[in-house]
Amino acid sequence: MSEQDTQNPQAAPKLPPRHVTQEVLGQAGRRGPFRYGERIQVTDVKGSKNTFHLHPQGYFQSARGSFRHRDVVGRQEGTVLTTDSGHELLLLRPLLADYVLSMPRGAQVVYAKDSGQVIALGDIFPGARVLEAGVGSGALTMNLLSAIGETGSLMSIERREDFAAIAASNVDSWFGGHHPAWELRTGDFNDVVAARVEDASIDRVILDMLAPWENIEASARVLAPGGLFLAYVATTTQMSRTVEALRHSLLFTEPEAWESMVRTWNVDGLSVRPDHRMVAHTGFLLTARRLAPGSAPLTRKRPPARGAYDDAGHWIPEDVRERTSTDRKVRRVLRDCLAKQPEDATPVLPGVPTAGGDDAPQEPLDD
Repeated sequence: MSEQDTQNPQAAPKLPPRHVTQEVLGQAGRRGPFRYGERIQVTDVKGSKNTFHLHPQGYFQSARGSFRHRDVVGRQEGTVLTTDSGHELLLLRPLLADYVLSMPRGAQVVYAKDSGQVIALGDIFPGARVLEAGVGSGALTMNLLSAIGETGSLMSIERREDFAAIAASNVDSWFGGHHPAWELRTGDFNDVVAARVEDASIDRVILDMLAPWENIEASARVLAPGGLFLAYVATTTQMSRTVEALRHSLLFTEPEAWESMVRTWNVDGLSVRPDHRMVAHTGFLLTARRLAPGSAPLTRKRPPARGAYDDAGHWIPEDVRERTSTDRKVRRVLRDCLAKQPEDATPVLPGVPTAGGDDAPQEPLDD
């Protein structure tokens, strides 16, 4: 930049924004040719994928080909680009399932095989009123928002402020701005629900947390009659204790529990066989429906055996070998996420009223 440009910044040419501001949220606002600021996914002939944003000075380089970002802008999605070295690269916008695997993480994410089950078997419909707890990095949140649309409402509750800020950045980045149906709050589930949610005002409660059985009574209070309770847990002990707590509450129908496994296949001429690897256990899902006030569950044909219940006290992540990120990694991911927030970034709000104001946003965490 020349000395004249330094003295008069308006004379310097303005570069396109690093991230595109979308008028239409999500993938619907990213149709047509590639543009600067958009996220692109590059796949080589070996199936390796790279995801990044297009920038005027950007340059992609890999062992199987390279190109300048300006050579991609204006091309149609689905283009196969032949590089100067003769390599072929497929250019696409990433799907939500692809984005979840490439986005910054503060906590373990809910993968597509489980989030798809949550949407379908949890009957998440356009306009639904959903309460979610355990936001993590925002993977399930994005699927829920896509399902309920702008006419629904989703309140997400996360205990950790740093995880909430990372999730807000990931969700805003995917939709291209703040989703109007989303409200993100921090705090303990029972406290936030008591302060913010009216009785019988929620269609679906979805809990992705260590001890969902601790929140069954609060979930029952806010669920409308016939509303659905859904929990996502990692171990059989968590699943068992949640199911028994639902039964003991006498507020829900008989719980149903299951898991899903995904096995891909190799299809190449006469070589048609399952792949040697598969996505097996990631978590258990269990559901139950809220009974009408004054109604009791159907009588079970076979009562549980004596000693079938575990009255153990407080659980910690180490009890179920839950994988957690180090504080140092979370601070680094949070710093990167805050640096790319859009102007209309989703605020991380306190779950209960605070001295600084009822809905004063949380201050960014220090490194």
